[in-house]
Amino acid sequence: MPVYLVLLYIERKTIDTFPVIPLLPMNKRNILTLVLMFAALATSANQRLLQLPADTAALADRLCQPRQWAPLPAAGDPYWQENLPENLRQSYIRYGERYQGKPWQSLSVTLFSEFKTQGNRVRYEAFCFAKRRQLAALAIAELAEGKGRFIPAIADGLWSTLEEEWWGLPAHYGTPVPRAEDQNVDLFNAETAGLVAWTTYLFRKQLDQITPMIGKRVDDDIERRILQPALRHNHWWKTAGMNWNPWICSNWLSCVLLYEGDRGRQVEAVKQIMMAMDAFVAAYPDDGGCDEGADYWDRAAASLYDCMHQLNSATTDAYPFYSQPKLKAMAAYAYKMYIGEGYCVNFADAHSNRIPHKLNVIYPMACSFGDATLRGYAAYLAKSQDFTNDAAAIFDKSGNWPTLGRELFLLTTVKQLMGEPVNEPLLDDSWLPRLQVMTARRGSLFLAMKGGHNDESHNHNDVGSFIVYADGQPLLIDPGTGEYTSKTFSSGRYSIWTMQSQYHNLPRINGCDEKEGRQFAAQAVNYRKGSLDMRIEGAYPPEARVKSWKRSVRIDGKKKARVTITDSYELDTIAAPTQLMWVSAVKPDASIPGVIRLGNHGLYYPKNQAKATVEDLEPLMDSHLKTMWNGPLYRIVLTLENKQKARITCYVE
Repeated sequence: MPVYLVLLYIERKTIDTFPVIPLLPMNKRNILTLVLMFAALATSANQRLLQLPADTAALADRLCQPRQWAPLPAAGDPYWQENLPENLRQSYIRYGERYQGKPWQSLSVTLFSEFKTQGNRVRYEAFCFAKRRQLAALAIAELAEGKGRFIPAIADGLWSTLEEEWWGLPAHYGTPVPRAEDQNVDLFNAETAGLVAWTTYLFRKQLDQITPMIGKRVDDDIERRILQPALRHNHWWKTAGMNWNPWICSNWLSCVLLYEGDRGRQVEAVKQIMMAMDAFVAAYPDDGGCDEGADYWDRAAASLYDCMHQLNSATTDAYPFYSQPKLKAMAAYAYKMYIGEGYCVNFADAHSNRIPHKLNVIYPMACSFGDATLRGYAAYLAKSQDFTNDAAAIFDKSGNWPTLGRELFLLTTVKQLMGEPVNEPLLDDSWLPRLQVMTARRGSLFLAMKGGHNDESHNHNDVGSFIVYADGQPLLIDPGTGEYTSKTFSSGRYSIWTMQSQYHNLPRINGCDEKEGRQFAAQAVNYRKGSLDMRIEGAYPPEARVKSWKRSVRIDGKKKARVTITDSYELDTIAAPTQLMWVSAVKPDASIPGVIRLGNHGLYYPKNQAKATVEDLEPLMDSHLKTMWNGPLYRIVLTLENKQKARITCYVE
């Protein structure tokens, strides 16, 4: 009875903040587990890492009044023509002209249903994203030109978007077709709301000249689609430590500040968003590492910045976000994962191996945090992507569709950006101790390696894997992620080849691959500059029959740049061949025992301990992966001699 009362009390204190935990049989062990779990939840509920106000009155004293937030000049204000360089303005205008006169299409219900019927999500996504890209392009063009030429098309685009039953994606919806009464708040419902909100904010006056009914319909739809359902429902993402939380909250906050007309609902919504921000930051490691990978950082830490930036704008800079070490580390993660030549480390669910960082958020973020390296990186992005002459091309690739709100804030800093010293962030070393990711650069070689565990967000089974780039180009690689399907986030996730350890640079032990789950993790992790050691036997299931496996990876550049990989292992028994797997973006030549030629570089191995074969992975690759890697990938298989205990050293140079 006392245990029951304690659990009931904690549950009542946390029910509105934390997700439901499944009931367990009431034996002594499970009772203790529940007590510890709820105690941890209650403790985290009281941690306010962002030092946000805990009471409504304190927030109300700081927050602007409903619909009084005007962070930027609207269209028609001469600010945009007077402050934007002519080259930028012309770039945006040409971009909009590509869509001028293009008809607006209704989204296809048959494409929407394909996710449920065929498992395909990308065809609907491409159709949906293209329509939103069209609206964003017309909006930025009209803002730059200011002559009203694009207004009719913008009005038509808004109305067509408002006619959609639901703004999100079928992968995040319960039924085969959308229903007006089910306004589930997912990533793209929220992001479409943000696009509609910013577009109408800019052109409200011009749209009213056509008919005030457009603006009234926007007001009603923003309330119905996001303001009400986001506020009233205890969505799981409000306490999540991954991208859904800040991605949705940043767009929700835009809509609240621009469109919520009721003071009580406005304050309560902002309070909930601030609590969600706290939950997100609390879940992050102190080293600022993003376990979702560099590709998702833009919608994780960078979307958190969107929240912070808007919140401070609406409260006259009431919150000291930018001096906090963890938040600074979250910003710095962006350049710590930069390889060079436009490439980034692509662990986890990366859909690209190229720079995923968006100029229109990274430069304002760098200025807010006062991070000189990040500012130099932003200037490098601007120069290398020719922002001065082709700003619209960068804007076009700033998200799944162009991120209009971010672009507006960037354009208020454009003169400062153009005077910023350029600095490509080619760091010698970085180490994220909580995430267990290291990078190192010596001579022509770049090394990144990870430990961690196999239940990370957007997880791949890749504990102990590493990548090597040579002369700024991919050599030994992580394949990344292909097109998302219905299987990607289902129980069948690890049947997808890119998620499996055998398609990372890892051993296959007694014919067994690593296993998914938090308990399958690196142990005895030891970092020194340029090297990382760990034991990885714990990442494999019992059937691997491995007693110990220590992996040491080191990069050295004193004489000639070299990456050395040493695997020391002991098996309980030999049940099947044990192999070292290597995935390469360069076609291997294994014709000479002991060396595998990879273009101008080589992977060297002891020919008396292993035999090499090469497999072409192109049959496994979808069109996305082939485009990402500009051709096929290859797997090198080193089959080791049948010994229960051995040490094998390979190196790349």
